[in-house]
Amino acid sequence: MNPSTRSHPELISFLDEQPESSIVMDAEYRIVAANKAYIKEFASGQDVKGKFCYEVSHHFNVPCDQAGESCPLLKSQQSGQMHRVLHRHYTSCGEEHVDVSMAPIRDEQGRITFFVETMRVVKHASCCPSAEGLVGRSVLFSWMLSMVMRVAPTEATVLLLGETGTGKELVARLVHEASRNCYGPFVAVECSGLTESLFESELFGHEKGAFTGADYRKIGLVEAASGGTLFLDEVGDIPLTLQVKLLRLLESGTFRRVGGVDTLRSNFRLVCATHRDILGMVENESFRRDLYHRISTFPVAVPALSERADDIPLLAKSFLKRLSGDRGLHFSASALAALMGRKYTGNIRELRNLVERASILADGNEITPCHLDMEADAISPPMPTYSAPVPATAFVVDTPLALDELERRYLRWLLEKFDGDRKSLADSLKVGMRTLYRKLKSTA
Repeated sequence: MNPSTRSHPELISFLDEQPESSIVMDAEYRIVAANKAYIKEFASGQDVKGKFCYEVSHHFNVPCDQAGESCPLLKSQQSGQMHRVLHRHYTSCGEEHVDVSMAPIRDEQGRITFFVETMRVVKHASCCPSAEGLVGRSVLFSWMLSMVMRVAPTEATVLLLGETGTGKELVARLVHEASRNCYGPFVAVECSGLTESLFESELFGHEKGAFTGADYRKIGLVEAASGGTLFLDEVGDIPLTLQVKLLRLLESGTFRRVGGVDTLRSNFRLVCATHRDILGMVENESFRRDLYHRISTFPVAVPALSERADDIPLLAKSFLKRLSGDRGLHFSASALAALMGRKYTGNIRELRNLVERASILADGNEITPCHLDMEADAISPPMPTYSAPVPATAFVVDTPLALDELERRYLRWLLEKFDGDRKSLADSLKVGMRTLYRKLKSTA
């Protein structure tokens, strides 16, 4: 009898004692045993014995590696070692991010006979429109999430690198919520603009009478974070004179309140974030090299919105869900296309502002492109409509055209009317010279 078709009561009994969803598979991706947690979470209570793992988890008809994803079974089979990946699996609550680990099982002769796959649903991030937390399913977002899920259970210091508005604080909260310190406090410190005295008082606290106005003892944020996570946002903005004080805390784990003599200790997980080129700052000596190495044990790049443009509709729907309540608002297809075609200098924060502004402007239940055109500093009343004669020199289109054809006709018309040089033309069109020449070439 094929060993993959035998009953394994001892193995099933062992798996059922495990809190995480687990299955045992043969080398052909066929499930030979599944615990109760897996059946409940991923199979809607149905028997999955004899089915293919990819059939149940992904609704694929081929293995993951043939459908564009990394297959942990294949990698484990090739290396003989355990492998971890982040996948999107179908669960009882819909499609979710799942942290997957695959380990081989060997027989008495050391040959791999089966594989144990253990799955942990990432509860702190969603790949569907969500009312809270991180949202995304693009390649770079999934990679970032996989790195966070690897480092979160450890004690390593995490450095989040990314542009302003990319959601670094949300990522820091995810590190905290997926860590061993998740039941402790999450304390965020905004480091921008802190003076030396304020920095010390905020971080370390002060004793009564330590300075004018210190009418009572104040507990600092470092002390408040004990047993949890301390998040230093924009750590690259800390002046050099203050960096040594932070370094001393991280090296010794001890501190003194301002005006105090007692040495205190705080046990916290450190997560830092910055939008700056901190390695460049180290090289030009505006950031201490020793402090950099203290805070950058595990750097994680948080992608800009332009690097995860596929997530824009998902993010926009999530923000609308959070902002509109029970109004039943939705985006038209053209509105979503307009959002995807926009350049975002403010990243996710800018997208959220656009969605909130559109939800205020929309009177009905649909957001259209006209609700997305208004800038924050350009609120003006509608101009009266009237029919005016079209000047003879105007660029006129009397029928709908494809956008690329419209651009070509406009450029041809502009070349006939524009008296300046190519540099002036590029400046007028707000494009670079290379872009202008490429577009002019298409009109030839």
